Amino acid sequence: MEPRFEFAMAVTLTLKKPRLEMAPLAVGGSRLGVQIEGGTFEGPQISGTVLPGGGEWPHVRSDDVFCFDARYHLRVDDGTIILLQNRGYRHAPPDVMERLWALRPGDHVSPEEYYFRCTPTFEVVPGKHDWLARHVFVGLGERNETGNTIHYFRLL
Repeated sequence: MEPRFEFAMAVTLTLKKPRLEMAPLAVGGSRLGVQIEGGTFEGPQISGTVLPGGGEWPHVRSDDVFCFDARYHLRVDDGTIILLQNRGYRHAPPDVMERLWALRPGDHVSPEEYYFRCTPTFEVVPGKHDWLARHVFVGLGERNETGNTIHYFRLL
């Protein structure tokens, strides 16, 4: 049996700057704190806005791998609220990681140059959108100058 995937949605996040940083940690690396200012999401069955107030708390390991841990709320166009928790990894050669860290308006680093993958879980009330809480998803991310865009795919 081969896995099959179906596009579910793309979520574009706007992240607040500056980031908070705690370093060095006793376990190595550093911990960042990044507030989510908002954003949008859209897919074949769902669309809406990302509510401000969530955040990302990545552990940047001593080998420069970003270990993501993010939680934020989505508001579907019909008013339904969804909690999205996302965990994953971003890593690349040192020169690419430096370019990603220093992105400014107009800069672009191709997602082909780095690994940015995640596994979300969704909490949602029973109803039209509860399919999100009954499937496994994977996300392929892209970093841009204002935040992240993550394309989520449902494992069928």
